[in-house]
Amino acid sequence: MDLLALADFNLVARHGGFGRAARASGRPKATLSRRVAELEAGLGLRLLERGARTLKLTQEGLALHERTRVLLAEIDATAEAIASGADRPRGRLRISAPLLFSQLAMGKLAAGFALRYPDVKLEITTEDRSVDMVEEGYDLAIRVDPDPDEQLVGRIFLRDRLVVVADPGVARPREGKPAPAVVRGAGDSAWKLLPDTGTGTTCMMVDPVLTLSSLIMVRDAVRAGVGAGRLPLSLVSHDLAAGTLVHWGDVDAPEVALWALYPSRRLLGARVSAFLDYLKEAFPKGTPDELAACIAGGR
Repeated sequence: MDLLALADFNLVARHGGFGRAARASGRPKATLSRRVAELEAGLGLRLLERGARTLKLTQEGLALHERTRVLLAEIDATAEAIASGADRPRGRLRISAPLLFSQLAMGKLAAGFALRYPDVKLEITTEDRSVDMVEEGYDLAIRVDPDPDEQLVGRIFLRDRLVVVADPGVARPREGKPAPAVVRGAGDSAWKLLPDTGTGTTCMMVDPVLTLSSLIMVRDAVRAGVGAGRLPLSLVSHDLAAGTLVHWGDVDAPEVALWALYPSRRLLGARVSAFLDYLKEAFPKGTPDELAACIAGGR
């Protein structure tokens, strides 16, 4: 089987058409069409149903795409890893990262990495959804507390925890009385807090006076004195140190872990290794204070 023709077929299948595949790859549409036709002729199978405006995989085409796309990605990754050897990292590095971490820190991290490794073309896409790293062409994905996935491996590079904070002018209510609260999303009626003694939990009733869709919006509203908020410590660490916000308690919840993930079948290439090492250098202990320092402009 012609591996180049097979790669062209998978390119067309992944993008859902010859035109989109040509625009994404920079290759002529006519060349892709000819190569796929040659593959079909060599196999004696129709792989694509070509309509006037649509293109659909046949049952045989779908089976071929499902069984070969990962193998081709592994071949490409292996060739790149071997070719790079101990040389300076080079080539394209595609990363998927969650919205909040991207807004707070990825700009600074990406700039520092680009300055250190000018031969790497870094591309970062911000999204909170789970991505198919092989199918969508990502080399690395940063995720918050991801579900277990045997297709992926990785490491934790940062930990954070949730705290309840408020402006000093907001009075903490007496036990049993609700606190005015700024919440992310609907449904909050009470927050479980760890007491200062570290034994048991306490329940704080809340009255949501503002419902917002982002933690940065929640923090800004809490800073304005609207009510208390439940936020990552890294997001309010400097406010607490400056006294512009006060700490009402730690939330009774597991720590938040940020993972850097990559496909388990691939060799760890020089570009990915360099970025993982860069994250370790930026956050050597992986603490909320280190993320807070990065947010504030320090490293």
